[in-house]
Amino acid sequence: MQVSVTDAKGQLTELVRRSEAGEDIVLTRHGQPVARLVSIKPVPDRAARRKILEELRASGAAKATREPSAARSQDFLYDRHGLPK
Repeated sequence: MQVSVTDAKGQLTELVRRSEAGEDIVLTRHGQPVARLVSIKPVPDRAARRKILEELRASGAAKATREPSAARSQDFLYDRHGLPK
């Protein structure tokens, strides 16, 4: 939605409400876009971020398997001197 700055002055409350609902409001001056009114997503607090990180770590640890080292997975391609066969 595009609204001129002059018109936006009279309907700011309505524009903010629409922005909070997810609508992207572009303010124009002489028909040219000059500003955008968008809603701000709340930033999670420290405890919430820590909980998310702990869940990710636990998920990763559950998926991790004890397989042979990747460093040795291509040894068959090289001779005992480290040169390609």
